[in-house]
Amino acid sequence: MSNQAKVWVEKKAYKIKGEFSTLEPNTPIRRKDGKLCGVTNPRRLVHMHSYGGEAPFFAGLAKRKLLGTQCVNGKCEYQGSIYIPFRIFCPDCLAKMKIVDLTAKAKKTARIYSYIVTSRTGAFNTLKTPIRFIDVEFDGVTTILKSYQLAGEPEIGQRVIPVFRAKPTFTITDLAWVKADTKKPPKGFRF
Repeated sequence: MSNQAKVWVEKKAYKIKGEFSTLEPNTPIRRKDGKLCGVTNPRRLVHMHSYGGEAPFFAGLAKRKLLGTQCVNGKCEYQGSIYIPFRIFCPDCLAKMKIVDLTAKAKKTARIYSYIVTSRTGAFNTLKTPIRFIDVEFDGVTTILKSYQLAGEPEIGQRVIPVFRAKPTFTITDLAWVKADTKKPPKGFRF
C-alpha cells in the first residue's frame, strides 16, 4: 500500500486508503525519578470536508475560473441577481441558483471596495504576512467577495484582477488578486 493518503467517493460514501498520520505509539511516559506513569497513545484527527453543492466553485478555481450564481426564478422579486461568493439557493426565494462564469466580468470590472492590512491570518496561518485582505466588488454583482491581494498596496476603488494558484489546493486561497496593470503573476500563481 502506498504511503500517500487518498480519499474518494464510492456508493455515496468516502473511502480512505493510505497513511494520514505517523504514529509513535507506546512511548513510555516517566516521572523525573524514572518511574513509569503511562504510555503515549497518539491520535490525529483527519477531517474530510464535503463541499456538496459548492464543489463547482472550488473546481472552477483549479481551472482558473471564477464562478458565481444567479437567481433565474421568474417569480422571484430579485430575479437576475448575481452572487459571489457562490450560493446554491437564492437567499430571497430559495430557488436553486444557476451557475455563471464571472471570470471575464472580474477581469474587466473588479475593484477594491474596502481593505485591511494585518499580520494575523485565518486559513490556518498559511498566508504570508503582511496580509492584504480585500473586499472585491464587481459591476452587476449583488454581493461583495472577501479575498486577499498578493502584490502591491491596496487602495479603495483600485482595479484588481484575479490570479489563481498554479498548483490548486481546492480551497479559497487558490484565488487571490493583483493590481489590474500587473504584467506577470506572482510566483506560484497564474492569470
